[in-house]
Amino acid sequence: MAFDQSLLDWVSEAMESIGTVTHRKMMGGATLYLDGTVFAIISSDDVLWFKADAQSDAVWDAAGCDRFTFQMKDRLASMNYRRAPDDVFDDADAMREWAALGLEAGRRVPAKKPKATRRAR
Repeated sequence: MAFDQSLLDWVSEAMESIGTVTHRKMMGGATLYLDGTVFAIISSDDVLWFKADAQSDAVWDAAGCDRFTFQMKDRLASMNYRRAPDDVFDDADAMREWAALGLEAGRRVPAKKPKATRRAR
């Protein structure tokens, strides 16, 4: 199953004045990047989720934006993404405003350390 390309197109169009949106497919959905920084995902059921963190959680909670959850074998798990508010789907300014929170959260993620290379013996 593929994600909704028209949703990705809308996000890209709305974010055009800020930067370039690219994506990478993942498990039927897509991870969205703005100029190389993860800021959102589109889940396999075509829902847009913005990146969140402890610093932005209060804003997402105040707006009533659910946390991304998924069922694991024996428990319900969650990730640091929040459901996009309804106004982002027909208002480019709202898209940029909420996406900016996701982008800021993405920028606060510590850089991954390079993997250690094995020395030849």
